[in-house]
Amino acid sequence: MPFPSKKGLKIINLDVKDVRFPTSLGGHGSDALHTDPNYSCAYVTTTTENGKQGFGLTFTCGRGTEIIVLAIRSLKRFIVGQNASDIFADFAGFWRTITNDSQMRWIGPEKGVAHLAAAAILNSLWDLWARIENKPLWKLLVDLEPEELVSTIDFRYITDVITKKEAIELLKAKKTGKEERVIFLEENGYPAYTTQVGWLGYSDELVKELCHKYLSLGFNHFKVKVGCNVEDDLRRATVVRKCIGDDKVLMVDANQAWSVDEAIEWMKKLAHLKPMWIEEPTSPDDVLGHAAISKALKPYGIGVATGEMCANRVMFKQFLQSGAMQFCQIDSARIGGINEILSVYLMAEKLGVKVCPHAGGVGLCEMVQHLQFWDYASLSGTMDGRLIEYVDQQHEHFVDPCVVVNARYMAPKLPGYSTQFLPGTLEKFSYPHGSEWKKMIKEGIFPAPDEAELVNP
Repeated sequence: MPFPSKKGLKIINLDVKDVRFPTSLGGHGSDALHTDPNYSCAYVTTTTENGKQGFGLTFTCGRGTEIIVLAIRSLKRFIVGQNASDIFADFAGFWRTITNDSQMRWIGPEKGVAHLAAAAILNSLWDLWARIENKPLWKLLVDLEPEELVSTIDFRYITDVITKKEAIELLKAKKTGKEERVIFLEENGYPAYTTQVGWLGYSDELVKELCHKYLSLGFNHFKVKVGCNVEDDLRRATVVRKCIGDDKVLMVDANQAWSVDEAIEWMKKLAHLKPMWIEEPTSPDDVLGHAAISKALKPYGIGVATGEMCANRVMFKQFLQSGAMQFCQIDSARIGGINEILSVYLMAEKLGVKVCPHAGGVGLCEMVQHLQFWDYASLSGTMDGRLIEYVDQQHEHFVDPCVVVNARYMAPKLPGYSTQFLPGTLEKFSYPHGSEWKKMIKEGIFPAPDEAELVNP
């Protein structure tokens, strides 16, 4: 598939907004460490000379979004004035430029605020490319020849696990049957699990109500937040297990709450409930700690899932190499955009680790469905033991929201990465000048922003 013609594709503007939703008011998204999140994002709009636009975002939890917004503005110099077609034709080179500027990389490198900012920009560029080609993002990825897709990835630091040549060979090996798998996706979608039943701030009564709701919607996999108090965890997880029965699958998520030894002992107390995995049991940077937990819990049939806060492909490489994760949870808005995410999928495929993306938040469900659809069609060729997380929040704000039917993500059909907000969303929820935030601040529901937070014009 040739890269787009250059005509009219000079990038003339990159706009960024701080967009926040007051989810803390209902306890939505609450877990052991993130007790009062307001689901938010830094939202990028990239515009070309001929009026084409791409939309990208990076997910956040409220305060701190303004810092990422400022970082995105500082990166504009690398994008505005470039021709989008040139970027796509040397996407790996552009990726290295935006993530490895000699001054900006000091506040990374390839991690933290700088990388989150780069991810939002890169996501907007991929959305732009898909819109130019008039394809949903997953289909753009599927239609790229192996050499074209691999050309978008910077393999620096990971060639000891996978080389460009090996990546191309993996993709070519799965060409047979790809068209049939695309048809299957379009007709049947991709299996999902729900986290909506188990937020830490929910009462037992609400947990029961939600379990019955999602059972009626066809879900077989249910995740519960744990990590604050072992007795509470036992009670809440038991409530879910009794509601869903022994034939359904339970997962638990500690969101980094424990030390290594504490995680092992805590999970032994929950083992009789037969959780399929413990997610983020300890620090997201502790590769050897996760490996120790994985080894200790293997006799109990409990795997370790992690990756939503893994900083970059190098960290993922070590998790995958060391046996520290049995379920690889890429996040569509944390590491360096689709370019870097593709490298993680390729390493996971070579090393035989299942990818089950992290989702929820703002726009994460919308984005990761595209990535997992591509993986099934073009790389792994299987859905065995693989799931996409589903959280039923904030979808109403998108032009092309994800659609989940009978616990399966249905294939997106509109062009792009499904990341465009409805116009009214920006008018209401841009922080702090959106109409909803003005109202809530005036009514004292939320405090007025600090001076440092006033980054939106």
